Amino acid sequence: MYYDLPMGLLLEHGIDILSSQNMLREKSFIQHGGLSCYDHSLFVAYMSLVIAKKMRLNVDVRSLIRGALLHDYFLYDWHVPSSSNRNHAFKHPHYAYENARVDFNLNEKERDIILKHMFPLTVKPPRFKESYIVMLADKYCAVYETLAVNRMKMKAEILNSYLENTIKITREERE
Repeated sequence: MYYDLPMGLLLEHGIDILSSQNMLREKSFIQHGGLSCYDHSLFVAYMSLVIAKKMRLNVDVRSLIRGALLHDYFLYDWHVPSSSNRNHAFKHPHYAYENARVDFNLNEKERDIILKHMFPLTVKPPRFKESYIVMLADKYCAVYETLAVNRMKMKAEILNSYLENTIKITREERE
């Protein structure tokens, strides 16, 4: 399949994130166009790898993937009005970072990716090329997900099926 290489890298560097309880909770939170936060984060990670490869950039693949998977790790449905998710676009990078920091050991690049993926809404610009890549991939995916809802849902079903089977096989191999 066309996504085998990126999916292999996603699993190699992000299986702990993708199979974590809190990340799985993101399947119940809508992000853009009816797609879940989980699926959106997966697409952003995938697209980040595609951008880096197309541009022939030498990147820290592990940090790129992990930062992309965790960039929207805010763990709530921002469509449900509440005082805590007011100004969601401005505040959610910090919420995502705080949650990710508790659940995972983050390096400096992953931290920067999560905190600055909403630039220019975040005042400080990204420090690393991996952060810029995720920022661009996130914006591309958000627009695409909003405009091509049905196509994205179909792709999400295919990717989720592939991931679930691969994670299941990996767990069985470990046992």
